[in-house]
Amino acid sequence: MKLIGVVDTTFARYDMGGAAVSELRSAGTGFRVLRRTVPGIKDLPVAAKKLITEERCDIVIALGMPGGKEIDRMCAHEASTGLIRAQLDTNTHIIEVFVHEDEAPDEKDLAALADRRSRAHALNAYRMLFRPKDLERLAGTGQRQGYADAGRLGE
Repeated sequence: MKLIGVVDTTFARYDMGGAAVSELRSAGTGFRVLRRTVPGIKDLPVAAKKLITEERCDIVIALGMPGGKEIDRMCAHEASTGLIRAQLDTNTHIIEVFVHEDEAPDEKDLAALADRRSRAHALNAYRMLFRPKDLERLAGTGQRQGYADAGRLGE
């Protein structure tokens, strides 16, 4: 049985991990979900790596909500770099799902964006494990997780 790891943060202002787990549970069968929550976004890389190396997860979704200030962007970049390193160290995909607080005009839209992006990437993780041909069919279609898709060029 496959194991999908979900790691999120207490710093986020929306339960992105809960949305991802909910979406995974409705996506199909043949896997278990293992969720861990850490304090902040820079804690995601080690938590994701531990899910892979210690818990044997086949793929991990790392969810976080950096603030809207420049220091938050820097922390998000550092966390992203750490997640890339963890992927390379473990040869396992870690899907990074960040929603910056300044991506939406108000809290209602920000919550909706966090929910949509978390759910969309949860489905991407499921597809990567169980339905890779679905992703292949979507290649070049301008998919935008959380926003309207951009579509193919020239159409």
